[in-house]
Amino acid sequence: MISEKMMKLASGNSAIRAMFEEGNRLAEKYGRENVYDFSLGNPNFPAPHEVKDAILDIIEHDDPVFVHGYMSNAGYPDVREAIAQSLNRRFGSAYNAGNIIMTVGAASGLNIILKSLLNPGDEVIALAPFFVEYGNYVRNYDGELVIVPPTTDDFQPDPAEIAKYINSKTRAIILNTPNNPTGVIYTAESLKKLADMLEDKQRELGTSIYIISDEPYRELAYNGAEVPWIPSIYRNTIVGYSWSKSLSLPGERIGYVVIPTEADDGQLIFDAACIANRVIGSVNAPSLMQRVVMRCVDVATDLSGYDANRQLLYNGLTDCGFEAVYPDGAFYLWLKVPGGDDADFVERAKKYNILVVPGASFAGKGYVRIAYCVSADTIKNSMPGFKKLAEEYGLKK
Repeated sequence: MISEKMMKLASGNSAIRAMFEEGNRLAEKYGRENVYDFSLGNPNFPAPHEVKDAILDIIEHDDPVFVHGYMSNAGYPDVREAIAQSLNRRFGSAYNAGNIIMTVGAASGLNIILKSLLNPGDEVIALAPFFVEYGNYVRNYDGELVIVPPTTDDFQPDPAEIAKYINSKTRAIILNTPNNPTGVIYTAESLKKLADMLEDKQRELGTSIYIISDEPYRELAYNGAEVPWIPSIYRNTIVGYSWSKSLSLPGERIGYVVIPTEADDGQLIFDAACIANRVIGSVNAPSLMQRVVMRCVDVATDLSGYDANRQLLYNGLTDCGFEAVYPDGAFYLWLKVPGGDDADFVERAKKYNILVVPGASFAGKGYVRIAYCVSADTIKNSMPGFKKLAEEYGLKK
Protein backbone atom coordinates (compact mmCIF):
# COMPACT_ATOMS: atom_id res chain seq x y z
CA MET A 1 0.00 0.00 0.00
CA ILE A 2 1.40 3.41 -0.91
CA SER A 3 1.44 6.38 1.48
CA GLU A 4 -1.80 8.25 2.12
CA LYS A 5 -0.27 11.47 0.83
CA MET A 6 0.69 9.84 -2.47
CA MET A 7 -2.64 8.03 -2.69
CA LYS A 8 -4.36 11.43 -2.85
CA LEU A 9 -1.93 12.67 -5.48
CA ALA A 10 -2.23 9.53 -7.58
CA SER A 11 -6.02 9.73 -7.55
CA GLY A 12 -5.98 13.41 -8.49
CA ASN A 13 -3.41 13.41 -11.27
CA SER A 14 -2.71 16.76 -12.93
CA ALA A 15 -5.35 17.71 -15.48
CA ILE A 16 -2.60 19.22 -17.61
CA ARG A 17 -0.71 15.95 -17.84
CA ALA A 18 -3.96 14.02 -18.28
CA MET A 19 -4.84 16.17 -21.29
CA PHE A 20 -1.33 15.70 -22.67
CA GLU A 21 -1.77 11.92 -22.49
CA GLU A 22 -5.19 12.27 -24.08
CA GLY A 23 -3.50 14.12 -26.92
CA ASN A 24 -1.14 11.20 -27.47
CA ARG A 25 -4.09 8.81 -27.55
CA LEU A 26 -6.01 10.92 -30.07
CA ALA A 27 -2.88 11.37 -32.21
CA GLU A 28 -2.54 7.61 -32.55
CA LYS A 29 -6.17 7.41 -33.63
CA TYR A 30 -6.50 10.44 -35.91
CA GLY A 31 -2.89 11.41 -36.73
CA ARG A 32 -0.82 14.02 -34.91
CA GLU A 33 -1.59 16.68 -37.50
CA ASN A 34 -5.34 16.32 -36.84
CA VAL A 35 -5.12 16.83 -33.08
CA TYR A 36 -4.88 20.38 -31.73
CA ASP A 37 -3.19 19.99 -28.39
CA PHE A 38 -3.02 23.22 -26.39
CA SER A 39 -2.60 21.51 -23.03
CA LEU A 40 1.09 21.60 -22.13
CA GLY A 41 3.51 24.53 -21.93
CA ASN A 42 6.07 22.66 -24.01
CA PRO A 43 7.72 25.13 -26.43
CA ASN A 44 7.41 24.13 -30.07
CA PHE A 45 10.39 26.33 -30.91
CA PRO A 46 13.97 25.02 -30.97
CA ALA A 47 16.63 26.20 -28.58
CA PRO A 48 18.81 29.05 -29.93
CA HIS A 49 21.85 27.97 -31.93
CA GLU A 50 24.06 29.26 -29.11
CA VAL A 51 22.86 26.35 -26.96
CA LYS A 52 23.93 23.74 -29.51
CA ASP A 53 27.23 25.55 -30.10
CA ALA A 54 27.93 25.63 -26.37
CA ILE A 55 27.14 21.93 -25.91
CA LEU A 56 29.38 20.87 -28.80
CA ASP A 57 32.26 23.09 -27.70
CA ILE A 58 32.08 21.92 -24.09
CA ILE A 59 31.95 18.25 -25.05
CA GLU A 60 34.78 18.67 -27.53
CA HIS A 61 37.20 20.80 -25.54
CA ASP A 62 36.48 20.74 -21.79
CA ASP A 63 37.75 18.13 -19.34
CA PRO A 64 35.03 15.40 -19.32
CA VAL A 65 35.76 14.43 -15.71
CA PHE A 66 35.09 18.04 -14.70
CA VAL A 67 32.09 18.55 -16.99
CA HIS A 68 30.27 15.42 -15.87
CA GLY A 69 31.35 15.42 -12.23
CA TYR A 70 29.92 16.54 -8.92
CA MET A 71 30.28 20.06 -7.63
CA SER A 72 29.04 21.84 -4.51
CA ASN A 73 25.29 21.57 -3.93
CA ALA A 74 24.87 25.23 -4.90
CA GLY A 75 26.44 24.64 -8.31
CA TYR A 76 29.63 25.71 -10.05
CA PRO A 77 30.91 29.00 -8.55
CA ASP A 78 31.79 30.49 -11.94
CA VAL A 79 28.32 29.70 -13.31
CA ARG A 80 26.66 31.30 -10.31
CA GLU A 81 28.89 34.35 -10.59
CA ALA A 82 28.06 34.73 -14.29
CA ILE A 83 24.34 34.65 -13.51
CA ALA A 84 24.75 37.13 -10.66
CA GLN A 85 26.62 39.57 -12.90
CA SER A 86 23.99 39.22 -15.64
CA LEU A 87 21.26 40.11 -13.13
CA ASN A 88 23.32 43.03 -11.87
CA ARG A 89 23.65 44.41 -15.39
CA ARG A 90 19.95 44.11 -16.01
CA PHE A 91 18.47 45.18 -12.69
CA GLY A 92 21.09 47.27 -10.95
CA SER A 93 21.48 44.73 -8.16
CA ALA A 94 24.67 43.76 -6.33
CA TYR A 95 24.55 39.96 -6.30
CA ASN A 96 27.44 37.53 -6.38
CA ALA A 97 27.82 33.76 -6.50
CA GLY A 98 26.84 33.64 -2.84
CA ASN A 99 23.30 34.69 -3.73
CA ILE A 100 22.69 32.08 -6.45
CA ILE A 101 21.87 28.37 -6.16
CA MET A 102 21.63 26.29 -9.34
CA THR A 103 18.51 24.12 -9.37
CA VAL A 104 16.82 21.34 -11.33
CA GLY A 105 14.44 23.75 -13.02
CA ALA A 106 12.10 26.23 -11.34
CA ALA A 107 10.08 23.44 -9.70
CA SER A 108 13.09 22.21 -7.76
CA GLY A 109 13.92 25.80 -6.87
CA LEU A 110 10.48 26.35 -5.36
CA ASN A 111 10.76 23.11 -3.45
CA ILE A 112 14.12 23.88 -1.86
CA ILE A 113 12.90 27.32 -0.77
CA LEU A 114 9.67 25.95 0.68
CA LYS A 115 11.58 23.19 2.45
CA SER A 116 13.92 25.79 3.90
CA LEU A 117 11.13 28.11 5.11
CA LEU A 118 8.19 25.98 6.22
CA ASN A 119 7.33 24.34 9.51
CA PRO A 120 4.26 22.08 9.65
CA GLY A 121 1.12 24.19 9.61
CA ASP A 122 2.77 27.28 8.10
CA GLU A 123 0.71 28.95 5.40
CA VAL A 124 1.66 29.99 1.88
CA ILE A 125 -0.61 32.28 -0.10
CA ALA A 126 -1.27 31.80 -3.82
CA LEU A 127 -3.25 34.20 -5.99
CA ALA A 128 -5.84 32.47 -8.13
CA PRO A 129 -5.49 31.46 -10.84
CA PHE A 130 -2.11 29.80 -10.31
CA PHE A 131 0.07 26.94 -11.50
CA VAL A 132 -1.57 23.74 -10.29
CA GLU A 133 1.52 22.24 -8.63
CA TYR A 134 1.95 25.01 -6.05
CA GLY A 135 -0.37 23.19 -3.69
CA ASN A 136 1.58 19.96 -3.98
CA TYR A 137 4.88 21.73 -3.43
CA VAL A 138 3.62 23.40 -0.26
CA ARG A 139 2.07 20.19 1.06
CA ASN A 140 5.36 18.37 0.44
CA TYR A 141 6.58 20.11 3.60
CA ASP A 142 3.31 19.93 5.55
CA GLY A 143 2.40 23.51 4.82
CA GLU A 144 -1.06 24.82 3.95
CA LEU A 145 -1.83 26.57 0.67
CA VAL A 146 -4.18 29.52 1.14
CA ILE A 147 -5.95 30.63 -2.04
CA VAL A 148 -6.91 34.26 -2.64
CA PRO A 149 -9.74 34.64 -5.20
CA PRO A 150 -8.85 36.48 -8.42
CA THR A 151 -9.71 40.02 -9.40
CA THR A 152 -11.27 39.06 -12.70
CA ASP A 153 -11.39 42.58 -14.12
CA ASP A 154 -7.60 42.72 -14.57
CA PHE A 155 -6.14 39.72 -12.66
CA GLN A 156 -3.73 42.02 -10.81
CA PRO A 157 -2.89 41.43 -7.13
CA ASP A 158 -5.39 43.12 -4.80
CA PRO A 159 -3.48 44.04 -1.60
CA ALA A 160 -6.64 44.76 0.39
CA GLU A 161 -8.07 41.35 -0.46
CA ILE A 162 -4.76 39.56 0.14
CA ALA A 163 -4.41 41.22 3.55
CA LYS A 164 -7.56 39.41 4.72
CA TYR A 165 -5.75 36.07 4.37
CA ILE A 166 -2.57 36.99 6.24
CA ASN A 167 -2.07 35.93 9.85
CA SER A 168 0.69 34.81 12.21
CA LYS A 169 1.01 31.53 10.30
CA THR A 170 1.66 33.21 6.95
CA ARG A 171 5.19 32.45 5.86
CA ALA A 172 5.20 33.35 2.18
CA ILE A 173 3.21 34.43 -0.84
CA ILE A 174 3.97 32.94 -4.27
CA LEU A 175 3.82 35.35 -7.19
CA ASN A 176 4.08 34.30 -10.83
CA THR A 177 4.52 37.07 -13.38
CA PRO A 178 4.16 36.88 -16.34
CA ASN A 179 1.41 34.66 -15.10
CA ASN A 180 0.54 31.08 -15.90
CA PRO A 181 -2.33 30.71 -16.84
CA THR A 182 -3.54 34.27 -17.61
CA GLY A 183 -0.54 35.79 -19.41
CA VAL A 184 -0.96 38.89 -17.23
CA ILE A 185 2.12 40.84 -16.11
CA TYR A 186 1.84 42.32 -12.63
CA THR A 187 2.47 46.05 -12.82
CA ALA A 188 5.07 47.89 -10.76
CA GLU A 189 2.24 49.92 -9.24
CA SER A 190 0.30 46.88 -8.04
CA LEU A 191 3.48 45.23 -6.72
CA LYS A 192 4.47 48.39 -4.83
CA LYS A 193 1.05 48.49 -3.15
CA LEU A 194 1.41 44.80 -2.29
CA ALA A 195 4.89 45.38 -0.87
CA ASP A 196 3.63 48.26 1.30
CA MET A 197 0.86 46.07 2.67
CA LEU A 198 3.29 43.23 3.42
CA GLU A 199 5.65 45.60 5.22
CA ASP A 200 2.75 46.75 7.38
CA LYS A 201 1.76 43.15 8.12
CA GLN A 202 5.32 42.21 9.06
CA ARG A 203 5.44 45.04 11.59
CA GLU A 204 1.98 44.23 12.90
CA LEU A 205 2.66 40.51 13.34
CA GLY A 206 6.35 40.68 14.21
CA THR A 207 7.18 38.08 11.54
CA SER A 208 8.96 37.83 8.19
CA ILE A 209 6.71 37.26 5.18
CA TYR A 210 8.56 36.32 2.01
CA ILE A 211 7.54 36.77 -1.59
CA ILE A 212 8.59 33.74 -3.61
CA SER A 213 8.72 35.05 -7.16
CA ASP A 214 8.31 32.20 -9.66
CA GLU A 215 9.72 33.58 -12.91
CA PRO A 216 10.07 30.98 -15.68
CA TYR A 217 8.31 33.36 -18.11
CA ARG A 218 10.29 36.50 -17.23
CA GLU A 219 11.74 36.89 -20.74
CA LEU A 220 8.41 36.33 -22.49
CA ALA A 221 6.94 39.84 -22.50
CA TYR A 222 5.55 41.42 -25.65
CA ASN A 223 5.61 44.87 -27.23
CA GLY A 224 8.09 46.26 -24.74
CA ALA A 225 6.02 45.33 -21.68
CA GLU A 226 8.05 45.62 -18.46
CA VAL A 227 8.35 42.73 -16.02
CA PRO A 228 9.28 44.39 -12.71
CA TRP A 229 12.21 42.98 -10.73
CA ILE A 230 10.42 42.27 -7.47
CA PRO A 231 13.47 42.22 -5.15
CA SER A 232 13.94 45.92 -5.96
CA ILE A 233 10.41 46.55 -4.70
CA TYR A 234 10.24 44.22 -1.68
CA ARG A 235 13.32 43.28 0.31
CA ASN A 236 12.11 39.85 1.47
CA THR A 237 11.85 38.43 -2.04
CA ILE A 238 13.34 35.12 -3.19
CA VAL A 239 13.38 34.48 -6.94
CA GLY A 240 13.11 31.18 -8.79
CA TYR A 241 14.00 31.02 -12.49
CA SER A 242 14.20 28.43 -15.25
CA TRP A 243 15.51 28.37 -18.81
CA SER A 244 12.73 25.93 -19.77
CA LYS A 245 10.79 28.63 -21.61
CA SER A 246 13.31 31.34 -22.45
CA LEU A 247 15.75 28.94 -24.13
CA SER A 248 13.22 26.16 -24.95
CA LEU A 249 14.91 23.67 -22.61
CA PRO A 250 12.05 22.21 -20.53
CA GLY A 251 13.46 18.69 -20.54
CA GLU A 252 16.92 19.75 -19.44
CA ARG A 253 15.69 20.88 -16.00
CA ILE A 254 18.03 23.76 -15.36
CA GLY A 255 17.34 26.91 -13.34
CA TYR A 256 18.40 28.86 -10.27
CA VAL A 257 17.17 30.68 -7.21
CA VAL A 258 18.26 34.11 -6.01
CA ILE A 259 18.41 34.63 -2.24
CA PRO A 260 19.32 38.27 -1.57
CA THR A 261 21.67 38.89 1.34
CA GLU A 262 19.46 41.75 2.53
CA ALA A 263 16.42 39.48 2.99
CA ASP A 264 15.67 38.56 6.59
CA ASP A 265 17.95 35.62 7.51
CA GLY A 266 19.20 35.66 3.91
CA GLN A 267 22.44 33.83 4.60
CA LEU A 268 20.71 31.27 6.81
CA ILE A 269 18.10 30.61 4.11
CA PHE A 270 20.87 30.25 1.52
CA ASP A 271 22.71 27.68 3.65
CA ALA A 272 19.49 25.76 4.31
CA ALA A 273 18.54 25.78 0.64
CA CYS A 274 21.94 24.34 -0.34
CA ILE A 275 21.27 21.43 2.00
CA ALA A 276 17.68 21.13 0.79
CA ASN A 277 19.01 20.80 -2.76
CA ARG A 278 20.77 17.64 -1.62
CA VAL A 279 18.22 16.09 0.70
CA ILE A 280 15.25 16.36 -1.67
CA GLY A 281 17.31 14.15 -3.98
CA SER A 282 18.54 16.59 -6.61
CA VAL A 283 22.07 16.76 -5.09
CA ASN A 284 23.01 19.38 -7.69
CA ALA A 285 21.72 20.80 -10.94
CA PRO A 286 22.80 18.98 -14.15
CA SER A 287 26.49 19.72 -14.61
CA LEU A 288 26.64 19.94 -18.40
CA MET A 289 23.66 22.28 -18.55
CA GLN A 290 25.20 24.53 -15.92
CA ARG A 291 28.21 24.97 -18.20
CA VAL A 292 25.89 25.58 -21.17
CA VAL A 293 23.71 28.26 -19.57
CA MET A 294 26.80 30.11 -18.32
CA ARG A 295 27.72 30.64 -21.96
CA CYS A 296 24.14 31.55 -22.89
CA VAL A 297 23.25 33.70 -19.90
CA ASP A 298 22.70 36.82 -22.02
CA VAL A 299 21.22 35.15 -25.11
CA ALA A 300 18.04 36.99 -26.04
CA THR A 301 14.80 35.08 -26.42
CA ASP A 302 13.25 35.22 -29.90
CA LEU A 303 9.66 36.23 -29.24
CA SER A 304 8.55 36.58 -32.83
CA GLY A 305 6.98 33.14 -33.12
CA TYR A 306 5.21 33.37 -29.78
CA ASP A 307 3.96 36.86 -30.56
CA ALA A 308 2.62 35.81 -33.95
CA ASN A 309 0.83 32.87 -32.33
CA ARG A 310 -0.54 35.11 -29.59
CA GLN A 311 -2.18 37.44 -32.07
CA LEU A 312 -3.32 34.63 -34.36
CA LEU A 313 -5.06 32.79 -31.52
CA TYR A 314 -6.52 35.81 -29.75
CA ASN A 315 -7.87 37.37 -32.95
CA GLY A 316 -9.19 34.05 -34.20
CA LEU A 317 -11.07 33.27 -30.99
CA THR A 318 -12.47 36.75 -30.46
CA ASP A 319 -13.61 36.75 -34.09
CA CYS A 320 -15.57 33.60 -33.19
CA GLY A 321 -17.24 35.53 -30.37
CA PHE A 322 -15.22 34.22 -27.42
CA GLU A 323 -13.97 36.51 -24.67
CA ALA A 324 -10.37 36.18 -23.47
CA VAL A 325 -7.70 38.03 -21.51
CA TYR A 326 -5.24 39.60 -23.94
CA PRO A 327 -1.88 38.25 -22.74
CA ASP A 328 1.05 40.63 -22.30
CA GLY A 329 3.44 37.80 -21.42
CA ALA A 330 4.05 34.04 -21.16
CA PHE A 331 2.42 31.88 -23.85
CA TYR A 332 -1.06 31.15 -22.54
CA LEU A 333 -4.49 32.49 -23.40
CA TRP A 334 -7.09 32.60 -20.61
CA LEU A 335 -10.46 32.14 -22.28
CA LYS A 336 -13.74 32.84 -20.50
CA VAL A 337 -16.16 29.96 -20.98
CA PRO A 338 -19.69 30.86 -22.10
CA GLY A 339 -22.00 29.79 -19.31
CA GLY A 340 -19.09 29.23 -16.92
CA ASP A 341 -18.81 25.40 -17.05
CA ASP A 342 -15.17 24.85 -17.94
CA ALA A 343 -15.36 21.05 -17.58
CA ASP A 344 -18.20 20.93 -20.12
CA PHE A 345 -16.24 23.18 -22.49
CA VAL A 346 -13.23 20.87 -22.33
CA GLU A 347 -15.39 17.85 -23.19
CA ARG A 348 -17.10 19.66 -26.05
CA ALA A 349 -13.75 20.74 -27.45
CA LYS A 350 -12.55 17.13 -27.55
CA LYS A 351 -15.19 16.39 -30.17
CA TYR A 352 -13.17 18.58 -32.51
CA ASN A 353 -9.83 17.11 -31.32
CA ILE A 354 -9.09 20.35 -29.46
CA LEU A 355 -7.39 19.87 -26.09
CA VAL A 356 -7.42 22.68 -23.52
CA VAL A 357 -7.10 22.66 -19.74
CA PRO A 358 -10.04 23.51 -17.44
CA GLY A 359 -9.61 26.63 -15.36
CA ALA A 360 -10.59 24.71 -12.24
CA SER A 361 -7.12 23.11 -12.39
CA PHE A 362 -5.71 26.59 -11.69
CA ALA A 363 -8.36 27.56 -9.10
CA GLY A 364 -10.00 29.57 -11.87
CA LYS A 365 -13.38 28.04 -12.64
CA GLY A 366 -15.21 29.40 -15.63
CA TYR A 367 -12.13 29.68 -17.82
CA VAL A 368 -9.87 27.41 -19.84
CA ARG A 369 -6.14 27.75 -20.50
CA ILE A 370 -4.89 27.50 -24.07
CA ALA A 371 -1.13 27.13 -24.51
CA TYR A 372 -0.07 28.78 -27.77
CA CYS A 373 3.56 27.62 -27.72
CA VAL A 374 2.56 25.37 -30.62
CA SER A 375 3.03 25.53 -34.36
CA ALA A 376 1.12 28.22 -36.22
CA ASP A 377 -0.52 25.46 -38.27
CA THR A 378 -1.98 23.97 -35.11
CA ILE A 379 -3.71 27.26 -34.36
CA LYS A 380 -4.87 27.81 -37.95
CA ASN A 381 -6.18 24.27 -38.36
CA SER A 382 -8.00 24.35 -35.03
CA MET A 383 -10.11 27.37 -35.95
CA PRO A 384 -12.89 25.48 -37.77
CA GLY A 385 -13.38 23.45 -34.59
CA PHE A 386 -13.41 26.55 -32.41
CA LYS A 387 -15.97 28.11 -34.75
CA LYS A 388 -18.20 25.08 -34.32
CA LEU A 389 -17.78 25.35 -30.57
CA ALA A 390 -18.80 29.00 -30.72
CA GLU A 391 -21.89 28.02 -32.69
CA GLU A 392 -22.77 25.41 -30.06
CA TYR A 393 -22.73 28.17 -27.45
CA GLY A 394 -24.75 30.51 -29.65
CA LEU A 395 -21.93 33.04 -29.95
CA LYS A 396 -21.96 35.60 -32.71
CA LYS A 397 -19.07 37.33 -34.40
